[in-house]
Amino acid sequence: MKVVSVEEMRQIEAAVDATLFSYDQLMRKAGGAAGRHLRRRIDIDDGTRVTFLIGKGNNGGDGLVMALDMARHSSAQIRIYLLQPRPENDDVFVRALEAGLFIAKASDDHDFRLLKSLIASADVIVDALFGIGLRLPLRGVPAKALRAVNLMIHRSASSGAAGAEASDEHRKSARPFVFALDCPSGVDCDSGAADINTLFADETITFIAAKPGLFTFPAARYVGELIISPLGIPEAFPALKAISKSVLDEDTARSILPPRPLDGHKGSFGKLMAVAGSPNYIGALALAAESAYRSGAGLVTAATTGDLARAVASRLREPTYLTLPDTDGAINEAAADLIVEHSRGYDALLLGCGIGRHPSTKAFIEKLLEATVLPPLVVDADALNILSEIPHWWEKLPATTIITPHAGEMARLSKSSTAEVNANRWELAAAAGTDWNLVVLLKGAHTLIADPIGKVSVNPFKTDALSTAGTGDVLAGLIAGLRAQGMDPYDSAGLGAYAHALAGIIAVDRVGSSRSVIAGDVLEALGWAFNQIEAL
Repeated sequence: MKVVSVEEMRQIEAAVDATLFSYDQLMRKAGGAAGRHLRRRIDIDDGTRVTFLIGKGNNGGDGLVMALDMARHSSAQIRIYLLQPRPENDDVFVRALEAGLFIAKASDDHDFRLLKSLIASADVIVDALFGIGLRLPLRGVPAKALRAVNLMIHRSASSGAAGAEASDEHRKSARPFVFALDCPSGVDCDSGAADINTLFADETITFIAAKPGLFTFPAARYVGELIISPLGIPEAFPALKAISKSVLDEDTARSILPPRPLDGHKGSFGKLMAVAGSPNYIGALALAAESAYRSGAGLVTAATTGDLARAVASRLREPTYLTLPDTDGAINEAAADLIVEHSRGYDALLLGCGIGRHPSTKAFIEKLLEATVLPPLVVDADALNILSEIPHWWEKLPATTIITPHAGEMARLSKSSTAEVNANRWELAAAAGTDWNLVVLLKGAHTLIADPIGKVSVNPFKTDALSTAGTGDVLAGLIAGLRAQGMDPYDSAGLGAYAHALAGIIAVDRVGSSRSVIAGDVLEALGWAFNQIEAL
């Protein structure tokens, strides 16, 4: 599925209107798709109260179509609240009037008393106030109305009741389910900015393609589960096919998964050398090496100092080891020649997990990158911090290199600030991929992967379960293991990010709470994640 800016979406809709469907047909398709999804998602009976918040634009039109669809195909009690007036000749509004649906208007609702009542008694709230063209901040009546809606939702959730309505046998729960059309009202679909009055959605259904702001914080916090409905527009539609940004979905993950022939052997499944570890980060080596094996790699060699090799080997039996010279326990410059010599015949080289920033290790990195021939590189963690201190560092890396910075490391590499990185993730990732001629995996909630020719993909998962030390080492080992299996660097990074995040979600289910998940739990869940990908 593609990811498009607001302007690109308008151009795509214009192209669709000119060649496939009219704007009116698009609206009918969007409202119908939303209605069908909600009926599948929510157990609806004749006591289910669905309150539609309707704006004046196309998003409100989608909501009215959905309300008509719900009235035709369910026994739900449909209540429509018009925050802004619709034109008297608006076809879908006229049809709603003719259908006898309950319609209230904000212009007649002093102090939003009726709105508050409709929210307090709702089982479902459909947010169809503002579409993709919203400009922030919200002011006037819209801001006051959303403030009132949020207040009533909060009261419902905290009190566990909604006045006399709470005893109704049909009441589904104290807090209504919020379902947003295209985007939660109050978010900027391009930048990811969000108004203070934005509605928190349990689910958001967006149409034709996703929008970058839905994957960018703070807006991503309001999206809930994201559903993308293509509305029958084929992937090969020229205006859509030309888009270079996409969502890493389950079909893509399955399609790029490396094969596992039954007559394969450790050589056919790839050999990885992982240069990792230092006295303060012993676990990083173990997590990365085991993760690489869990990716399906046939052989993993841990290249590290003698003390670390002995420490890790006591718990991790599978890797082979290459012992490297050290200074004060840190890998030193003399190790570069050993890596170059022994990495011949390896399919990938992972560099950086837990190696630290000792001056001798910096000298090692600088000397290693002078080598004319190295296996395909994956560079992570302190190796990135060391690179950031080297002028024109990107010119020293092979073109197929994958780098995996988090926001702080990206800031150091790009000579910017962490705040700037977080505010411009899409733009910075895309520019870094092309300017540095590398595959760049920018970690974070909704990790981004960019390549040298301008492609950018986004990981659909966000979970705080991955916000703990060591999960980055698991990700780096996973990506490097996939790269060793002969995968394209962009696909290696994408599949690694997808499987890693999915393993995080699975780990939450197995452990019971996201706050209790540790890196080892994610590591152990990788097999379940790959099984789920393969079983799609």
